[in-house]
Amino acid sequence: MNKQQRAIAATLEYLRQADIVLTEKEKQRIEIATFGLVDYPISGLQLLTYVNSPRYCAKELVLFPGQTCPEHLHPPFAGTPGKQETFRCRWGEVFLFVDDENLTLNDAGGEPVCRVPEGAEPRYTCNRYILLRPGEQYTIAPNTRHWFQAGKQGAVVSEFSSESRDELDIFTDPRINRLAGVNH
Repeated sequence: MNKQQRAIAATLEYLRQADIVLTEKEKQRIEIATFGLVDYPISGLQLLTYVNSPRYCAKELVLFPGQTCPEHLHPPFAGTPGKQETFRCRWGEVFLFVDDENLTLNDAGGEPVCRVPEGAEPRYTCNRYILLRPGEQYTIAPNTRHWFQAGKQGAVVSEFSSESRDELDIFTDPRINRLAGVNH
């Protein structure tokens, strides 16, 4: 079993633990997003897009323990304000960092609750977070920088949003290519 097959198998197991049932066709469409970075799975994301249309989008996001989805934003496009998304935690815990002054500082308790991938520290500028546990959700406004990291057991997060245009996402880290290393 190669690295991609192991990642897909682990993703399916996380979704099973979250009691999310998939069709065989959906299982075949699981995406392994490495973002073109060499440190996958430290940085990266596993996901399944159910639907993505000009009106709405629905996805399952799977994060392995401590895995980090790099900082990015969804800019305006085609006369829209950009993608607005709601993250709803289904299983595990996810630390969602957002440019939102109302959230908790990462080191509010003295020690940071999350550490970004080694060597990428300057590429993470959001330092306020909300911890999402099963049943909790947060809506990210369009064109707002954010990144997220799974807790110790990993996480499954449902994303509900306006149209997703991954190729337009702007990442703080210039090394990232959202569509690089995409595997189904």
